[in-house]
Amino acid sequence: MSRELKTGIVAVVIIGLLIWGYNFLKGQDLFKGDSRHFFVEYNSIQGLNEASLVTINGLQVGRVSKIKFNDKPDKRGGLLVRFTLENDFVFSKRSIVRIYSPSPLGGANLAILPNYEGDNAVSGDTLKGEIESSLFTSIGERLDPIQQKLDEVLEGADSLLVGLNQVLDKKSRKSLNRSILGLEYTVSDVRKTLKGVNTILEDNQDNLAATLTNAKTITDNFSQVSKDLAQANLSKTIKEFETTLANVNGLLSNIENGNGTLGKLMTDDKMYNNLTNASKEMEELLREMKLNPKRFVHFSLFGKKAKPYNEENNKENTSNK
Repeated sequence: MSRELKTGIVAVVIIGLLIWGYNFLKGQDLFKGDSRHFFVEYNSIQGLNEASLVTINGLQVGRVSKIKFNDKPDKRGGLLVRFTLENDFVFSKRSIVRIYSPSPLGGANLAILPNYEGDNAVSGDTLKGEIESSLFTSIGERLDPIQQKLDEVLEGADSLLVGLNQVLDKKSRKSLNRSILGLEYTVSDVRKTLKGVNTILEDNQDNLAATLTNAKTITDNFSQVSKDLAQANLSKTIKEFETTLANVNGLLSNIENGNGTLGKLMTDDKMYNNLTNASKEMEELLREMKLNPKRFVHFSLFGKKAKPYNEENNKENTSNK
């Protein structure tokens, strides 16, 4: 074999390897002629590129082979993605092809979400596509309303500051400064007062401790009294007191109804009058005994008869006395 033939064979092999490597990097395997290809339409591919992976349930089954603009007039500006599958996994035309990012800093890949209802998808079919929100996209979607509200708050704050500047003229600002200075003096006075209170507390710490000790003793004594009252048979005492009150009420009721001697005395007018008359007669008897004792008691050693009682003798004896 001549040197030129060897050189030609080596050149052909190198060119073949270059072609195979170029297509392999594009996701095309020249040694697999039974691969299937499908199309998906997107408005944005979110960083998807040729040779991106195609997975089903996390398993790599193909690669993106070509990305171009859509030629249809009604979908001008859209993107048409072509990907090939080396796997014979069967799924229906209702399956969805989603663009997702496996990592926040990595590129985008395609994930087929298989659906098994309806007709099976065949090579050349166009499947429905969707885009999964990435981390930064989700953050941006959440921050957009917050940013809008923040803009509104800043606009309101700006309007408030403008209005405040219009209200606070030079005179008002001086008044505000004086008020702030007065507040500062007030805070200083409060600090001095607190310092004095602390000094008083430090100087009278022993007295305060003694006062607290006395208060604790009083509290303990009160607790002991409460305990003694709780242990005392108060229910029995209360019952006895209730019985006594019931007896007193019964006695008062009998007096009011005229039962018994005291009741008759309180309610019977005849008995009251008799007692009054008897008292008067007793008073008259005692007066008569005092004025004329000889009428009732006679005592003589020589057997002299007592003079009979008459009104004149009674008057005479009274005048002699």
